[in-house]
Amino acid sequence: MLEMGKAREPNFLVLFFFGLILGFGISSEGSQIRHYKWEVEYMFWAPDCNENIVMGINGQFPGPTIRANAGDTVVVELTNKLHTEGVVIHWHGILQRGTPWADGTASISQCAINPGETFFYNFTVDNPGTFFYHGHLGMQRSAGLYGSLIVDPPQGKKEPFHYDGEINLLLSDWWHQSIHKQEVGLSSKPIRWIGEPQTILLNGRGQFDCSIAAKYDSNLEPCKLKGSEPCAPYIFHVSPKKTYRIRIASTTALAALNFAIGNHQLLVVEADGNYVQPFYTSDIDIYSGESYSVLITTDQNPSENYWVSVGTRARHPNTPPGLTLLNYLPNSVSKLPTSPPPETPAWDDFDRSKNFTYRITAAMGSPKPPVKFNRRIFLLNTQNVISGYVKWAINDVSLALPPTPYLGAMKYNLLHAFDQNPPPEVFPEDYDIDTPPTNEKTRIGNGVYQFKIGEVVDVILQNANMMKENLSETHPWHLHGHDFWVLGYGDGKFSAEEESSLNLKNPPLKNTVVIFPYGWTAIRFVADNPGVWAFHCHIEPHLHMGMGVVFAEGVDKVGRIPTKALACGVTAKSLINNPKNP
Repeated sequence: MLEMGKAREPNFLVLFFFGLILGFGISSEGSQIRHYKWEVEYMFWAPDCNENIVMGINGQFPGPTIRANAGDTVVVELTNKLHTEGVVIHWHGILQRGTPWADGTASISQCAINPGETFFYNFTVDNPGTFFYHGHLGMQRSAGLYGSLIVDPPQGKKEPFHYDGEINLLLSDWWHQSIHKQEVGLSSKPIRWIGEPQTILLNGRGQFDCSIAAKYDSNLEPCKLKGSEPCAPYIFHVSPKKTYRIRIASTTALAALNFAIGNHQLLVVEADGNYVQPFYTSDIDIYSGESYSVLITTDQNPSENYWVSVGTRARHPNTPPGLTLLNYLPNSVSKLPTSPPPETPAWDDFDRSKNFTYRITAAMGSPKPPVKFNRRIFLLNTQNVISGYVKWAINDVSLALPPTPYLGAMKYNLLHAFDQNPPPEVFPEDYDIDTPPTNEKTRIGNGVYQFKIGEVVDVILQNANMMKENLSETHPWHLHGHDFWVLGYGDGKFSAEEESSLNLKNPPLKNTVVIFPYGWTAIRFVADNPGVWAFHCHIEPHLHMGMGVVFAEGVDKVGRIPTKALACGVTAKSLINNPKNP
């Protein structure tokens, strides 16, 4: 199979590069306004065959898919039907140029939408790619508030690669414990950790107390599903001898995942909405907040079906893999594959994870990073104890967001709304990343890193030992309002000797990047998008416990902010005193 893949590669690459040279996918002609009217509410659902309460949109879980063309304007009229909670929605990967108030981050870009209220999100989708949306208040993403957001090339343009059909896959993890109980547990003394998820969901579907692959293991209980249940597998229907694009996005709250299809190679062509140098692989690792597109060719035995398997990585695998079928039509979906599902790589095989991650480079013709940076910030993430509470901190500051959104406070110079002392830009040179932290100076804070417009910023993310000895975890970091170049990764502590290893030739553009245990990751971006932007670990409980920072740039250049985005905290008081201008 691998040899077949190599034989096909040159023809594909010719088409891919030819498409990039012609500029496929970039145009503003023929753009449309796409209007959606949504209501967010709790509802009973059985995502893994066990009835529970989920947060849905218009009675759907996951929420409706948004599909638009690059250059289109998306308007979402969002009404909060929750009885006692506010809500916001973040459009993950959408840069929000000119509309920073629509980024959907509570206490950063807007006030939470109160129960019974309606808020209009209005933004342009600039680039084609695979994206998604999710709640960004408390841990509402864990409750099921998420859905897909697919941006196609502008009307009349094409992707730089050919495919006959498309499959959209949104990955998530699911707990039987409510998010409210999880939040209280994380904020308790002593902490009550949320534990591993009960189920991996594929497009909102999974099986907790049974397995569709039980015939290969007598210890498993077979599922007795009719196919119409909310937990029945989402089947990938394909025809033989065709090429399919599988869009994969991970909105997991905790789990890092591995995706594989039995007997099929995956050709990776997109990461986080940006084209990458195509390469073949048997499986991919995908961290929370990431998205990929892979191409598969259905050239296997057409009389068989094949397993699609999604297993957990980087954490002890206490959660069974999520499974479904690649169904070669006209075969019946009841015909199970002759072999068991692909085996997920060992959870702690980080060398394998790094091998995949390091292969991701930008496609030919992609924008290159500036050669030099104007400013470099070192961010050390540590697990700490503050007044008996377990927290995560960056350079000894654990983020606790203020009640007034930064965007409004900074736009209208309400500087008493948050800490005016910026957080540290470095950590002590003699800090030992291989031993547990001492917690001597860790504090709660909400200061901001402020950049000049056009400033070229490097961020070195540095991982370290947790409070328990010999333990360091992976963390996927997501930046709002920007794509960034991933310049490199390394083991141990970043030093000046690492400078020569940074990739300035073809680094990939991404919006989410992983730091491996006891390692570092270097990124570069241009601060050219006026607004206030979150940069944080995309693991839901880690952000809840303080693992994040706030960036701001050119806020004085931000246009008028909708009144409803400012109707809380000190900006609300200003609105009362001067409704025309807070």
